Amino acid sequence: MAKVTLKKIPVKVPAKPRKAVKNNQRIGIYPGTFDPVTIGHVDIIQRALAIVDKLIIAVAADIPKTPIFSLKKRAEIVESEMRHQNKLKTKFFGDLKRIQVTSFSGLLVDFAAQNKASIIIRGLRAISDFEYEFQMAAINSRLHPDIETVFLPASEETQFISSRFVKEIARLGGDVSHFVSPHVAKSLKSYFSAKK
Repeated sequence: MAKVTLKKIPVKVPAKPRKAVKNNQRIGIYPGTFDPVTIGHVDIIQRALAIVDKLIIAVAADIPKTPIFSLKKRAEIVESEMRHQNKLKTKFFGDLKRIQVTSFSGLLVDFAAQNKASIIIRGLRAISDFEYEFQMAAINSRLHPDIETVFLPASEETQFISSRFVKEIARLGGDVSHFVSPHVAKSLKSYFSAKK
């Protein structure tokens, strides 16, 4: 049998040791536009709650695209969705104290550090998402080595859902009930009805 020689790969270790998590509480940040929040987002939130003690859902103010809902309205819709999931007794939503919905502006890693979060949660729908997310994770790691990015692939049932497509379907009068909860569908209908 041929002898296999393994090449040593240098591993970059942060200059400072990782900070201990206060009270052993693992805090995660799940950032996004949430314009609007979909069942795909809910799927990622549910699974993120399985790996963190507290999840901060961070609604982004500084985004390259123009949202249909204001920053305040997007945060309100997400908060309402979390209460809805709690009423449905969706797994891991039993204790809403573990979830905080807030808006933020500026650098995500700075916001994460200010909130003592050690994990950034990112959902991946397709391989096309990965290249951008991988680069962003590398940049965030350089800016704040104490904060890790965790990628959660979308489930098979939700991987095709995007807020952009949901808005387009709603704009054209289509049924979005397969992609968002009833109260989100109602918000979309109200928005596009007012535009007519």
